[in-house]
Amino acid sequence: MAEDHKRIAVVDDEDDLRDAVVEYLAMNGFEVEGFARGSTFREAIEAAPFDLAVLDIAMPGEDGLSVARWLRGKGFRTGIIFATAAGTPIDRIIGLELGADDYIVKPCELREVLARVRSVLRRLPAAVAPTAAVAPEPSGKRLRFGGMVLDLDSRVLLDPKGAPMDLTALELDLLMVLATRAGRPLSRSQILDYSGNGDTGDTERAVDIRITRLRKKIEPNPDTPRYIKTVRGVGYVFVGD
Repeated sequence: MAEDHKRIAVVDDEDDLRDAVVEYLAMNGFEVEGFARGSTFREAIEAAPFDLAVLDIAMPGEDGLSVARWLRGKGFRTGIIFATAAGTPIDRIIGLELGADDYIVKPCELREVLARVRSVLRRLPAAVAPTAAVAPEPSGKRLRFGGMVLDLDSRVLLDPKGAPMDLTALELDLLMVLATRAGRPLSRSQILDYSGNGDTGDTERAVDIRITRLRKKIEPNPDTPRYIKTVRGVGYVFVGD
């Protein structure tokens, strides 16, 4: 039986590598499908949603960045792990701007792929079809600001109407780190450490990119932030209502 019925897509034009990842994840309890082209993956996910996609960045034709841009543009909340051979900073920055949840630098151990898949899935809100956003039952651990509700147990941010908002796992990590330490200025390195991303190769620039994306989603006016404020020479601070 698939691990919590999670569906994983592996999109990579390298047949041997793709097949090895598909087989290894399937052996560890996931429902996995492999795709050699972005176009066939897009057709598949429109028919039935995937919880997470491992996307090779450097595919011929439609590359992984283009596929991710399409996913986010269509409103899919699918987790995204980029696989890149180069691991170049520009790829990472563009990927973060598109809402990537993690990175794998090829070649890598299959155990690392499994660990990162499980890590992203633990941080993702439930389900992933753009039309299937159903608010979970709220837990007792909630933070309210601006009419929104951050449910710490369910790991979901609800809008004023009670519907889940479209945040990536990494954006939720960031919001939870800041909101649970409201009024306390945090440096970028502290944010990475508290979110558990300090040892993943993320840079302080990655924090700035996620802050920008998060502000666009939760701030009434992202150019004049109300909740996530910049502290000059330090980092950022969350200010509640």
